[in-house]
Amino acid sequence: MLKPLKNANDEIYMAKAIRLARRGLGRTSPNPAVGAVVVNDGVVVGEGYHLRAGEDHAEVAALKKAGQSAKGGVLYCNLEPCCHYGRTPPCTQRIIESGIKRVVMAMLDPNPLVSGKGRQELEAAGIETSVGLLKKEAERLNEVYIKFITTGLPFVILKMAISLDGRIVDPAASFLSGREALHWVHRLRNRVDAILVGKGTILRDNPRLTTRLQRERGRDPVRIVVDARAEVPPEASVFNPESAAETIIVIGKYAPDQRVLAIEKAGGRILRIEGNHGRIDPAKLLAELGRLEITSLLVEGGTRIATSFLRDKLVARAFFVLSPKIMGRNDLPGVIGEKGLLSPVKLKEVSYRRLGEDMLVSGYIKESAR
Repeated sequence: MLKPLKNANDEIYMAKAIRLARRGLGRTSPNPAVGAVVVNDGVVVGEGYHLRAGEDHAEVAALKKAGQSAKGGVLYCNLEPCCHYGRTPPCTQRIIESGIKRVVMAMLDPNPLVSGKGRQELEAAGIETSVGLLKKEAERLNEVYIKFITTGLPFVILKMAISLDGRIVDPAASFLSGREALHWVHRLRNRVDAILVGKGTILRDNPRLTTRLQRERGRDPVRIVVDARAEVPPEASVFNPESAAETIIVIGKYAPDQRVLAIEKAGGRILRIEGNHGRIDPAKLLAELGRLEITSLLVEGGTRIATSFLRDKLVARAFFVLSPKIMGRNDLPGVIGEKGLLSPVKLKEVSYRRLGEDMLVSGYIKESAR
């Protein structure tokens, strides 16, 4: 049950913890993004956020900065502190040792290893706790983690650039979108674990599928290519040795051994997924990616890939970059293939944003199976 606020500044400090947590987005996988603030006598004496898996959790980082000033203070964090040994010791133990008298959490951790146990451990040690402040904001912040920890599956994001007449290719240009939209795409790539396209995108555009940001160093996601018959050439740019990101080629049952060997020699990792009629089953693929601890997947594929993921209701969030162009050609690929979808797809919580001359339309899929 949500306890009432103890002081008027609780929400201010929790909002600060959430802002700190955002700094770790895209770096903490498979862990959640967490920020923490330590306050004593109305003064912030320590703050921190989780940088990446294996390093100090946010609570520990904040308590280290606070030092002795943490004693008798209040700790604000957007997620329930962990109480189990993982890559690092439990945060609850460090909190108890610090002398903190009260812990304010935005939400409980859905991880079965925690899920209320962290709060119980703190209260058993005489520390007062409250849960629920800015809960919706905290849940949205860690939507990827929540999906993965509760289902074992990646949070799937679909991104497509579209002309005004519904086409996804501009034969006269390398990109359908403008410069600002392309920069936005690279910032999106910087926050996901993996990016997925079909073999058609590789054969047509030969993309690197890397993160290229102008003023900051980006992190390349794992590159995944759906290629049932292993037709991606070994000289393709996705096998670029300059990137530390792994390249996974998803093949089917009947992929020729010679092509598979050539891909492996080029540095690609082979992932064989069974499907029907030579089609890779996207649900089986997601299950396997979950086992590889890929928590977020950006689908940038073409018509066939988009149709497949939407038809099977596997997309959680969608971004459509609308270009102010009319292609005027029916022979160019569109968003959805000829077979179409089994039922209409509708976005909820829709938002609109200008990206230079383009318009970004984003939202969550109203009905998704997973």
